[in-house]
Amino acid sequence: MMKMLALLAIAAAIAVAASGDALAQTLYKLIDKNGKVTYTESPPKNFEGKVIRMDIDPNANSATLPKGSALREEGAAAKNAIADDAVRGARQRLENAKKALTDARDNPGEADIQRIGNKGGGTRPQPSEDYQRRLEMLEKNVKDAEEDLQKAQRGR
Repeated sequence: MMKMLALLAIAAAIAVAASGDALAQTLYKLIDKNGKVTYTESPPKNFEGKVIRMDIDPNANSATLPKGSALREEGAAAKNAIADDAVRGARQRLENAKKALTDARDNPGEADIQRIGNKGGGTRPQPSEDYQRRLEMLEKNVKDAEEDLQKAQRGR
């Protein structure tokens, strides 16, 4: 049992030492006679040019992130901007749907209205089935756009 613990302790010490070596990295910057720069992980043999050893400490390369509250404020501002864009888009779609419906009602085409005659010679206008379906579709578009606007406003 003691031998097993001793072996585990030695293995742990070796692992810690090896991990310390893994943190340090060495690169070599090679500059040939034409000024071309190349980087390599091992020193070159018989290289005609300048070789510069570069010891790199990965722990020295760090970035400072903004504090949590700053990130939350930026995130909230971005979310609000997206929500505002969604509301503006939904309003525009609603306006377009209402305009299309009003235009279809106010300006029916020749094929949209049929004249139904009476025996006495009088006629009355009657919307065609296609025109009625088109108006129903346009009304549905207005309702859908109103619902989308409400959803966008709730998402703010």
